[in-house]
Amino acid sequence: MTAQLNPRGDVAVLVPAAGAGVRLGPGAPKALRLLAGEPLLVHAVRRIAAAPSVHTIVVAAPAADVESVRAMLGAVAPVTVVPGGAERQASVAAALAAVPVGPEIVLVHDAARALTPPELVESVAAAVRDGHDAVIPVLPVVDTIKEVDAAERVLGTVDRSALRAVQTPQGFRRSVLVAAHRSAGDALTDDAGLVEKQGGAVTCVPGSELALKITRPFDLALAEHLLTTGA
Repeated sequence: MTAQLNPRGDVAVLVPAAGAGVRLGPGAPKALRLLAGEPLLVHAVRRIAAAPSVHTIVVAAPAADVESVRAMLGAVAPVTVVPGGAERQASVAAALAAVPVGPEIVLVHDAARALTPPELVESVAAAVRDGHDAVIPVLPVVDTIKEVDAAERVLGTVDRSALRAVQTPQGFRRSVLVAAHRSAGDALTDDAGLVEKQGGAVTCVPGSELALKITRPFDLALAEHLLTTGA
């Protein structure tokens, strides 16, 4: 059954999904790898579409797969699919350019975080709606972190109380994200990093354990297990 987006919503979600995902091993582009029989991208879009504030979803797909991705997602939700770029930043810029007039909150989400709950989408959007220019979901860092030199000698222990692990979706006022991409120099893998480089303020909200990034075969196995438990 195809989900219906909210025509009165104020949120557009961009999904850069053109990456190769080499750490998952050889095979299809990462967003098109299967999780419980369905591509990661399908899982991700299904959860985004379930968030009540979402007006528009734009996916930046591998250029060679645009038509097949469009057909695949047509049964999930009304999604705009555009060709992505060689780097993530180029894919986000291409998706951003395809957002129609209307939504003034733009979220950028990794297809690899395929189990991200709709509630996290709403939480990030709400923080932007409350007046923050840029918002990122985060989790506390629980491992001990060591600083090391080039020879792998330990230089010291980092105070983890001030550290956070960053997730997606990252949220922005539309004008802020547009300006950040217009002024982008070196490619970054983090859109909030572009805003930081421009001197903008980035605010944190609590993330979700379910928004894990599927990068390695172990992550895929963990996500499969989570799905069997009702995630």
